[in-house]
Amino acid sequence: MILKAKNITKTYAKTPVLSNLSLTVKSGESIAICGRSGEGKTTLLHILGTLEEPDSGEIEIAGQRLTRSTAPHIRNQQIGFIFQAYNLLEDFTALENVLMPARIARKPITRQKGLELLSLVGLQAKADLPAKFLSGGERQRVAIARALCNDPNIILADEPTGNLDRTNGRNIGELLISLKKSLILVTHDPELAALCHHQYLLKDGQLS
Repeated sequence: MILKAKNITKTYAKTPVLSNLSLTVKSGESIAICGRSGEGKTTLLHILGTLEEPDSGEIEIAGQRLTRSTAPHIRNQQIGFIFQAYNLLEDFTALENVLMPARIARKPITRQKGLELLSLVGLQAKADLPAKFLSGGERQRVAIARALCNDPNIILADEPTGNLDRTNGRNIGELLISLKKSLILVTHDPELAALCHHQYLLKDGQLS
């Protein structure tokens, strides 16, 4: 298993959000998590990605137990994030955005590597264009290339097609599946969820 989460709980302002939730993900497996707004889908994704801490429970990623001290290393080495709002640096080029995770982690990386990642998502020709001039679909593809910058084993995607039209959304979904990474995505889109190996519904703090 690339990821194991056991008995995860999370409460905000005395309101339970996640309740003894458990999840396992195999290498190369794709998981879709669906559910109504406010059920805690993004919270779960952030906890699995080490961006938030659970109130209780255990998480193991690539054989390493997640703790406050191990979280930064695990995040840098194992996890790539794709956010619904893209979170690109508007005045930086597509290439600069793609290379940013390596620079933050102080890892050596070449322009050629960034161009290869942009080529993977069909955007090598836009490498030197500032992000603010890209379309929504192009921005999301840059965000995917950026998530791959540190060659993670796990991709976490929060509503990756939420801001896209149906055609672009389908293309992005197929691209994510084609990466052959372990993929955990949150979505309201049943077509996107159907592309994954497994679909779960998050309701009342539990996956079913």
